[in-house]
Amino acid sequence: MLPLPNFAQSYRSGIWRVPYLERAAAARTWAQAHQICPAAMDKTRIGLLLIDVQNTFCTPDFELFVAGAPADNERLCGWIYQHLNDITQIWATLDTHTAAQIFHPLFWCDAEGNPPVPSATIITPEAIAAGVWRVNGAIATALGMTPAQMEDYATYYVQQLSAAGKYPLTVWGYHSMLGGIGHALVSAVEEAIFFHGIARQSQPKLVLKGSHPLTENYSVLRPEVNRDPQGRSLVPFNETLLQEWLSLDALFIAGQAKSHCVAWTIADLLSAIRERDDTLARKIYLLEDCTSPVVVSGVVDFTAQADAAFDQFGAAGMHRIHATDPLPLI
Repeated sequence: MLPLPNFAQSYRSGIWRVPYLERAAAARTWAQAHQICPAAMDKTRIGLLLIDVQNTFCTPDFELFVAGAPADNERLCGWIYQHLNDITQIWATLDTHTAAQIFHPLFWCDAEGNPPVPSATIITPEAIAAGVWRVNGAIATALGMTPAQMEDYATYYVQQLSAAGKYPLTVWGYHSMLGGIGHALVSAVEEAIFFHGIARQSQPKLVLKGSHPLTENYSVLRPEVNRDPQGRSLVPFNETLLQEWLSLDALFIAGQAKSHCVAWTIADLLSAIRERDDTLARKIYLLEDCTSPVVVSGVVDFTAQADAAFDQFGAAGMHRIHATDPLPLI
């Protein structure tokens, strides 16, 4: 493993400006000093997928803070720097939202017109049928719908989730808002990605997900519901991304949250692998100490669901590892 650069030896939390020119100069010097070749020369191609390592999930007092994220990111940054010469390509997904989306309070109201309480409200087919929750028809025009179409779609949507055995619709607080600070990558992780890109002469790939107003999009590969009642595609499966990952010799995965966007992305990846060749699962390495589940004290705790999902991934042949483990022979 490589040593940590001087500026990274003490993990820096919080939000701050990455000094790009200074880090770029340091990265070029670092590459020379440690004989780090351009990524295009790699004979063994290793990818790193970072899922939603954004302020909205990773910074205390932000909207959907995952309590384990700061420690996860400290380990993650160390892992990136120590394996800088091994990582060929980095992908970073960005949960990307606006206010009027089906999982935000603006979309729903009770009989008195009050919005639901974020994180504490689950919307089921039964709740809609009983009139506990209804759509906020005032935003229908903004979504290109009539209030009646919006109501029909909402009923269809929660029924689809239930029929597919997915998590029921949770109304989350406004988060990962496009253009806001919460949408940005955690500064220390952004810095590590930038440093890698300069040192390895490899362009990181940033992948936006979750902007369609009528579906959740935990997985970067596909939305929770992918077709409307008329059978039209809402968000197509990201086949290009899948092919990029499967062409690698190994793909390491970390990010937030273990119970939601990380788990669903890996689950969709595993489903695609099973359609092709089960042995491809052995290419996948899960950095399990660089991801944490959603836990809202006294409200929800998805630890058991996250652990069950990772047990399934391990049983399928994926490797569950820690950032302190030696890089396996690939």
